[in-house]
Amino acid sequence: MLKRAGILASKDLKLSMSGGQGLVQAVLLGLLLIFLFSLSKPLGGGISPQAAGAIFWLASAFGLVLVFNDLFAIEEANGARIGILSSPVPVHAVWIGKGVAGLSLLLISQLVFLPATAAFLGQTVHGPVWLLAVTLVGADIGLVVIGALLGALSQGQAARESLLSVIVFPLLLPVLLSGITLFGMCFSPEPIEGPDKWLGLIFAFDCLFSGAGLFLFPFVYSGEE
Repeated sequence: MLKRAGILASKDLKLSMSGGQGLVQAVLLGLLLIFLFSLSKPLGGGISPQAAGAIFWLASAFGLVLVFNDLFAIEEANGARIGILSSPVPVHAVWIGKGVAGLSLLLISQLVFLPATAAFLGQTVHGPVWLLAVTLVGADIGLVVIGALLGALSQGQAARESLLSVIVFPLLLPVLLSGITLFGMCFSPEPIEGPDKWLGLIFAFDCLFSGAGLFLFPFVYSGEE
């Protein structure tokens, strides 16, 4: 199953990178949000580390919606979803493949958002780099687990394409709150206190929704067929 998931992820990445619509839109929207929020800085002042972390993760969350709408629209536009359901490929392989592809595209977007956060919001990483990296990867896994599940739910009818953006944000609140808090610690020159509980919340979120995704995705992806 993992081999087939890798093939599906490679296919999605090639199609997404060649078209570039979802990735380019995610990067441009994220940069626009970061730039617009940078205009709120008071003259001679700066944006707090916590606020900078919130802006970064807000840009990432909106980018997530665009990335997964594009990934699932690839099959919907060509009627390929029926072919995938008719093939011997396990449906769980589709969920894992979409998640891997979405995680790759989201990380690419964030590699642009991080320098933009430093440049436009005046932030510097004072905390340990490992904490920033673990937070980034752990929170991103939580984002793509939800995105890969609800992205399938939002496809199938044109009127439902906006469903992902409506449903996804309330579910993402725990992981976004953890990411914002931990990024605020990394950007702040103050000593870091108690990151363990926030990392634990991210880990628990990832485990919970990974299990939910494995159980629910076959019903969500093939529900209309």
